[in-house]
Amino acid sequence: MLRYLTAGESHGPALTVVVDGLPAAVPVDLDAMAFDLKRRQGGYGRGGRMKIESDSVEVLSGVRHGRTLGSPVTLQIRNKDFENWRDVMSPAPQPPAATRRRALKHPRPGHADLAGAMKFLTDDLRNVLERASARETTARVAAGALAKAVLRASGAEVRSHVLRIGDAALGSEPVSWETLDDVESSSVRCVDGAVSGAMVAAIDQAKRHGDSLGGVFEVIARGLPPGLGSFSQWDRRLDGRIAQALMSIHAVKAVSLGAGFEAGATPGARFHDEILYDDSHGGLHRGSNRAGGLEGGVTNGEELRAQAVVKPIPTLLMGLRSIDMRTKEPRTASVERSDTCVVPAAGVVGEAMLSLVLADSLLEKFGGDSLDEYLDHLEATRTRTREFLARRPPAEE
Repeated sequence: MLRYLTAGESHGPALTVVVDGLPAAVPVDLDAMAFDLKRRQGGYGRGGRMKIESDSVEVLSGVRHGRTLGSPVTLQIRNKDFENWRDVMSPAPQPPAATRRRALKHPRPGHADLAGAMKFLTDDLRNVLERASARETTARVAAGALAKAVLRASGAEVRSHVLRIGDAALGSEPVSWETLDDVESSSVRCVDGAVSGAMVAAIDQAKRHGDSLGGVFEVIARGLPPGLGSFSQWDRRLDGRIAQALMSIHAVKAVSLGAGFEAGATPGARFHDEILYDDSHGGLHRGSNRAGGLEGGVTNGEELRAQAVVKPIPTLLMGLRSIDMRTKEPRTASVERSDTCVVPAAGVVGEAMLSLVLADSLLEKFGGDSLDEYLDHLEATRTRTREFLARRPPAEE
């Protein structure tokens, strides 16, 4: 089982992630990891924190000479901004004046502030927000880069792009895989230049008003073998595992697979993907992919597609009504450094989360203590699958 655990606070010394369950000899590409971290920091609409941090990874365990050892891999990303928060975030006891410094008492609507305060019975919201912050996704993206290495070795790949920011959106036609080659040239990671411009304009308008914008991103996986996941138990269905992983990303409020919510408004005869067989088209294939590559909680060999709805982030420069946690008097919600829009960056986190789920499913199905052993099992199954799909009964006499 591939599993991981992150640790660290937004303004603490560092973020750390331990990844366990990787086979030995998986290549670790620190440049690719750094590229993903840079993409997570980018995207039009990000705030001042991204000008301070320049995320880089230090490998503390589990890797030797560029390959995994089969033991837990520990990665660390230091927070440069910690230098400005040493007394506030010190693990050692501090005098009352330091404790009060930068204390947050006015919970933000839509943030974990108030729910966390009620959970832990604290009126110092910093005890909540430091861990609830989306800064934690830095560690997930680093872990996801390791999962992507497993996918690449398997002949699979994950990409993402932005479908909507505010009212600016792509049309309903699915975006082709090839179109995504140039998505990083867009500051909002949208494949259509005109729509990208409308998204940038919407972000600018929201920023002028001290507001924020949400949207929708899509993650796509290609090259997956059929048969990942299971229909036999609820917690082994791959669609459920993917939905949970994407829903765990900060600010994500809804997840759909394939054509998603259209299923509720489309008759079955027009929704389901008809099954075709034609030797000239590579054998078994579908005329459409509204299922998003998953049927019955199992991959069916088509591209896997999932979308996630990202709400507008809750730290607003315009301020919303709130209260003082100590006096209960009306106040304006607390404001610190804030982004206007995080949808492009959220798509990069979505890639990491999907990659972690898919790498876990691949290792679960094919196993192996080393990468070579795993790939032997994978190729043997692919060969058997091809033979099964090409099989025809002998002609009747």
